[in-house]
Amino acid sequence: MASYVLGCLLLLAVAFVCLEARTDQTQDYTSFQYHRGALLTGDVSINLIWYGKFKPSQRAIVTDFVASLSSSRRSSMVQNPSVATWWKTVEKYYHVSKTTKTRGLTLSLGEHILDEGYSMGKSLTEGNLKALAAQGGQSYAVNVVLTSADVVVQGFCVNRCGSHGSGSGSGKKGSRFAYIWVGNSETQCPGQCAWPLHAPVYGPQSSPLVAPNNDVGLDGMVINLASLLAGTATNPFGDGYYQGPKTAPLEAGSACTGVYGKGSYPGYAGELLVDATTGGSYNAKGLNGRKYLLPALYDLKTSACSTLF
Repeated sequence: MASYVLGCLLLLAVAFVCLEARTDQTQDYTSFQYHRGALLTGDVSINLIWYGKFKPSQRAIVTDFVASLSSSRRSSMVQNPSVATWWKTVEKYYHVSKTTKTRGLTLSLGEHILDEGYSMGKSLTEGNLKALAAQGGQSYAVNVVLTSADVVVQGFCVNRCGSHGSGSGSGKKGSRFAYIWVGNSETQCPGQCAWPLHAPVYGPQSSPLVAPNNDVGLDGMVINLASLLAGTATNPFGDGYYQGPKTAPLEAGSACTGVYGKGSYPGYAGELLVDATTGGSYNAKGLNGRKYLLPALYDLKTSACSTLF
């Protein structure tokens, strides 16, 4: 009897191993895939929630970037390479999708919310970020929480420079809203979160580039915000486009970390333009004469990181 039971247990163990192996084989982590979930669609406002002290000139850097994303007539008049042209790589995701319900996405600058009094203190958790994000509109909106250089955020400088997620909407049952958080790393970890505008903490050492808007912290925030906006648009709720496991996905922007121009390699951002007056390095032009350094995005049609030139 004992041998019979042992035999059954062995058969069950073998079956379990076979089933587990078969399940693992269905998980393709080597390619960029669509996981049948929602993408951001429609006319979406980007609301900016400023937590902590920011100068008006600093807020203008981010504001002009967001306004430059639109495909409006004003944005289309900016000479290439432009921020609006950079965003067209994201728009390709909407044409490739096989879902009949997916329509296009149009972004516009929404409201500004200022919290200069640090209403939740200077040390924030993920829960605090979600609560701050919930202060913005929750219908056809992405709420962006921007924390100043003197604010410590859980995980900041340890394993992230920013993040995106979703929360439960206050409207109809089951509604969700998307949000982004980006921190100013200038005094905390510019070598991790503002490279190549600051010398890196690890890896090949090279001279840092001059920030295009003469503000390492804010120009670094734009880099991270740009990457996270691309990820939010194409994978807002964790079941859109990404590569790798759901718990640590590589998205449209994060799949190309460290790539800014052609010929890039570890320690070298790639071929970039240089402003003759300021010496600032950039690869995209925006509204109001702005110049920005933006990360490469993963192009679904070429299966490669796409740069502006």
